[in-house]
Amino acid sequence: MRVFRAALLGLSLWAASDLALAQAPSAQTLRVGIVSDPDVLDPTLSRSLAARQVFAAMCDKLIELDAEGRLVPQLATAWRWAEDGRALVLTLRPGVRFHDGAAMDAEAVVTGLRRHLETPGSTRRGEMGPVREVLATGPLEVTLRLGQPFAPLLAALSDRAGMIVSPRAAGRVNQDFAREPSCAGPFRFTRRVAQDRIELERFAEYWDAARIHFDRLVYRPITDSTVTAANLRSGQLDVVERVAATDLPEIRADRRVRVVSVPSLNSVYVAVNIANGPRADSPMGRDPRVREAFELAIDRQALVQVAFDGQYLAGNQSVSPGSPNYVASLPVPGRNLARARALLREAGVEGRLRMRMSVPNTSEYTQAAEIIQAMVAEAGIDLELQVIETATLLRQWTAGDFETLLIAWSGRVDLDGNLWGFNACGESLNGGKYCSAEADAALREGRGSVEPERRAAAYGAAMRVLLRDRPYIYLWHSRVLHGASARLEGLRAMPDALVRVQDLRMR
Repeated sequence: MRVFRAALLGLSLWAASDLALAQAPSAQTLRVGIVSDPDVLDPTLSRSLAARQVFAAMCDKLIELDAEGRLVPQLATAWRWAEDGRALVLTLRPGVRFHDGAAMDAEAVVTGLRRHLETPGSTRRGEMGPVREVLATGPLEVTLRLGQPFAPLLAALSDRAGMIVSPRAAGRVNQDFAREPSCAGPFRFTRRVAQDRIELERFAEYWDAARIHFDRLVYRPITDSTVTAANLRSGQLDVVERVAATDLPEIRADRRVRVVSVPSLNSVYVAVNIANGPRADSPMGRDPRVREAFELAIDRQALVQVAFDGQYLAGNQSVSPGSPNYVASLPVPGRNLARARALLREAGVEGRLRMRMSVPNTSEYTQAAEIIQAMVAEAGIDLELQVIETATLLRQWTAGDFETLLIAWSGRVDLDGNLWGFNACGESLNGGKYCSAEADAALREGRGSVEPERRAAAYGAAMRVLLRDRPYIYLWHSRVLHGASARLEGLRAMPDALVRVQDLRMR
């Protein structure tokens, strides 16, 4: 009955919004289901995975990742370190044009990179580390000069920091840019209907046009995973960014669809408001003993088993226990209700502790949050869940309008991308405004070195501080589970969970 109702709801969503689009020839239009509505379609300011999914079709990057997580050329064809690691020299691809017709040369790339560095509120600034100067050192050559060596820079340029916008559009930011974004990707923006769809059309002058086989892309945000699965199975969607683990059995039993999977880079965690405004004045924000009690009340293994049919991996760090960057001496703690209750008493909590947690309005998050709610109740914590649309939740995170929140980070191939922006004092992604001189020193050591052993030791030291202070309580790591029509060819599951449109075609 649940599946039947969801199927009806999924079909009604399409009928109410655009039945003609649902019936469009699939050879011309690729319909992609995403789990939430993007925050802002501006790569300098965006924070959401949903926006990254759209950017994957709209905004090429200087550097790309392959299926093994290796850095490979995209808008830059080559790169090299110079000046003892204090300069990065990029050779640019010739013949690239932006969606507004402007040519991509060295001056255009300089403008785009400076936009990331200089725009107020840029969430890319921290990712670019000690970049001090960006210069055009040839018609198709750009040099980034750094205050010190910074190994994570290449990984940053393989994501939004490496997305270059047209110099004609660079002066517009946030919603002004998002109304008419101009990048150098295979598809260009045509229309957005909030909470309903984002439409793109094929860019005829794309530099790699031979690999693009659809005329239009339509991204549909659907927060209910059962509705997403019903739309996929009924043919109303061609590909979905994420299949819920609980929907896997029925999807795998349906010959009309298939699942493409790979281990993910992501982590899901509870973020705590430590010092960002009045809502930080809570037992969780003030006292690390309360945060430790909250963590010890959660059985991570049971959580992933019940919420995700055991498909996901329990974890307590920004990378999964199977990662080479995982600090093995700091393993996933087991559940300990007696210790959790004792810590609450030590922190002066009398009676039951009341706290609030903001939760994205998608099925997997809400299901997991309800399980967490039941678990912590056994330790004497009454957890009130506030279910919020994802883009709104991200704005509240930045503004400090939260006590705790459950959210995911899609993960980066370089560990610095998982830690610096979220934990360093004053960084743009540090919504809880956690600040520790000890953690900062270790993180700076890690990002300021190019020696693997030295970096590993530094990040290990940082992780010991972060797990002690608990500004984030990591819970699990998901798998990339793309669902697709059985007729769709060329779909690759990538560790960063982004759906690449290159080489996709219907047979």
